[in-house]
Amino acid sequence: MEPQELSTLIKQRAKELGFTACGITRATAVSEEVRRQFDEWIALGAHGGMNYMTGNFGKRMNPTMLVEGCRSIIVVAQNYYTSNASPYLSRYAQGKDYHKVVKDKLFLLLQYINRLTPTKGRAFCDSAPVLERYWAVQAGLGWCGKNRQLVIPHAGTHFFLGELFIDTEVAYDAPYTATHCGLCNACIENCPAQALSDKGLDARRCLSYLTIEHRDTLPRDIGANMGECFYGCDRCQSVCPHNRHATPTDEKLFNPSEALLAMETGDWEGLTQERFDELFGESAVQRCGYTQLMRNIEAWKKKS
Repeated sequence: MEPQELSTLIKQRAKELGFTACGITRATAVSEEVRRQFDEWIALGAHGGMNYMTGNFGKRMNPTMLVEGCRSIIVVAQNYYTSNASPYLSRYAQGKDYHKVVKDKLFLLLQYINRLTPTKGRAFCDSAPVLERYWAVQAGLGWCGKNRQLVIPHAGTHFFLGELFIDTEVAYDAPYTATHCGLCNACIENCPAQALSDKGLDARRCLSYLTIEHRDTLPRDIGANMGECFYGCDRCQSVCPHNRHATPTDEKLFNPSEALLAMETGDWEGLTQERFDELFGESAVQRCGYTQLMRNIEAWKKKS
């Protein structure tokens, strides 16, 4: 099968599986500029306590070291925006665990490719040392905005990213070279913790990092910045003008449950381990865990 035909069929199948966008790029080492920028970010300590960011550097910078024989990277985007959402948690975490949902679809896509031509590959979704947004740009899906999110033209930022690293060569998409943030600094100006700047993201200040990744005691005054949300933070997305194009996802697994939507302030303050398990048994919030979520809620209660 010709590379162009194979590429076209892969994208058609990705759409049938419910992915919003799909692009394909050649698996090569990243540019020296990208390596330098990442090195500088780590040297500043802006990754906070995410020590896994400092490991597997070679694999992160060169996909052929992560997956031997890798020749192509298929990048998909999955819309997770929902019309209903609880104000207490970041929107991405209110449905089923996206790692499993996206990877299950990627495995189906890989099975389909194998029916077209013998192919070996691995699927990733925020689960390996992969520069996901970089590869999404290289695959032509969009640009990396000032909020450090991938912005898909006429669609916005509410997307999970997933990748298939395969050993088959196909036709490749052109990188997305334009940026459309312009003079807009809404995300930077509205970040409640001043975690964003022209230099990028400082995770040590970021509410999403602090309430999800950070395992130690929270900063004393963090509650004043939390607003209604004690798990994650969507402020840099909610103010992004490109998200005026956001439309509800067709993936029902990402919709919040009626039980979650019914939770009010008093319910959260009195949350038990049993109720936590009922609400988040199949959710990405399990990464945080009950004890850490209650730590967040205690800080959040002091917001005023």
